[in-house]
Amino acid sequence: MRKATRLSKQAILLIHQERLGEAKKLLKEADKLFSTIKKLTKEYPDLFYSGIVNAAFQEYAEARILLCLVEEKPLVATETLSIPSIDYALGLADVIGELRRRALDMLRKGKVKIAEKCLEMMEQIHSELMAMDDAYMLVPGLRRKCDVARHVIETTRGDITIEARRTSLEHSIKKLEKTLAKRKH
Repeated sequence: MRKATRLSKQAILLIHQERLGEAKKLLKEADKLFSTIKKLTKEYPDLFYSGIVNAAFQEYAEARILLCLVEEKPLVATETLSIPSIDYALGLADVIGELRRRALDMLRKGKVKIAEKCLEMMEQIHSELMAMDDAYMLVPGLRRKCDVARHVIETTRGDITIEARRTSLEHSIKKLEKTLAKRKH
C-alpha cells in the first residue's frame, strides 16, 4: 500500500513536470499493486477499512484524475478504477490543489490561458462536489476538503487576475513604445 501510494505521488510530480509517459508507467505499476490489494481486502476485509488503504486509493484516484484533466480526456470513472467511491470523491477534492499548482506553473511560463483553464476545472470540480448534498454525511472529511478548496480557488483566481492584468499592461506598454518610436521617425 505504501509503495502504491508512493508511485501515485511520483506520478503526480511527473505530471507536473509534463512527463506524462513516465507518469503513465508508474500508474500502470500502481495498477498491479492495487489488484493485489483488492484481492487481499477480499480475504481480509478489515484491511479494506484501514486508513492506509483508503489513503492509497485516494492518492491513486488523484493521480489518475489529474492525468485525465491534463490530457484533456474525460474523467476516469470510479468503476474503471475499482476503488471505493468515497476514496474517489476525496481524491477528486484533492485534485483542486494539484490544479492550483499547475496553474501557478503555467503562470510562471507565461501561459495565462492554460492557468485560466485550470481555474475553470477547479471551480467545476468544487461545484460538482458541493452539489452532492448527501455526500457530506457519507464522505468523512469531504466538507473540510471543500472548504479548503474554496479558499484555494479564490487565491488562485487572484493570482491569475493579477498576472492577466500585468500581461495586458505589458502588451499595452510595448504597443505604446512602438507607436511612439514610429512618430519619432
